[in-house]
Amino acid sequence: MVSTNVSQTAHDKIAVIGKKARAASLIMAKASSKQKNNVLLTLTDLLGKNLEDLLKANNLDIVEAEKNGLSKAFIDRLTISVDTVAQMAAGLRQIASLRDPIGEITDVRPQPSGIEVGKMRVPLGVVAIIYESRPNVTIDAAALCLKSGNAAVLRGGSDAKHSNAFLAGLVQQALSKNGINSDAIQIISDPDRDLVGELITAREYIDVLIPRGGKGLISRLMQEA
Repeated sequence: MVSTNVSQTAHDKIAVIGKKARAASLIMAKASSKQKNNVLLTLTDLLGKNLEDLLKANNLDIVEAEKNGLSKAFIDRLTISVDTVAQMAAGLRQIASLRDPIGEITDVRPQPSGIEVGKMRVPLGVVAIIYESRPNVTIDAAALCLKSGNAAVLRGGSDAKHSNAFLAGLVQQALSKNGINSDAIQIISDPDRDLVGELITAREYIDVLIPRGGKGLISRLMQEA
């Protein structure tokens, strides 16, 4: 009975997140290049202004990792430094400077009827990304999804839950400051593994699922998705 209740709760949580993401994806699909770039540049500013609090959030994850006896190499991947934040900001500026991929038309070919047929790049919709340990991926993943006009549901490793939640909060602030629904980027901070199982099978809400991690993570997703 306990297991059934937990699964149902996980299902309900993913349904709520999925519905919000789907609604936000319709807004993101219509966002202009200027809006999307402004979100990325606003996020760059927020990273600088909130550096001290971000490092404090990251330190909570580091302390927990040390208590759990995780390796030095793992903790190194988990750690956010001033240089790490500078790299995040540089990455955001670089993505903002890229040409907007949405609306680009390629492979135009004339047809016997006289019309021309080509391929147009359009947003995917809702992208779910599951990744491990490195909290900077939260910014990278969110930025790429936003630039390409998509909403995203992010699930980082539980060892970085404080860092990931803080970073996702900054992304949502940047969205709100530019008049875009903050649900366009959502993060699942709850460590409940049942949520991953529900997320990777939520086909009514998720259009694309991207795993970024070790063989164990990718193997699970291939078996269950």
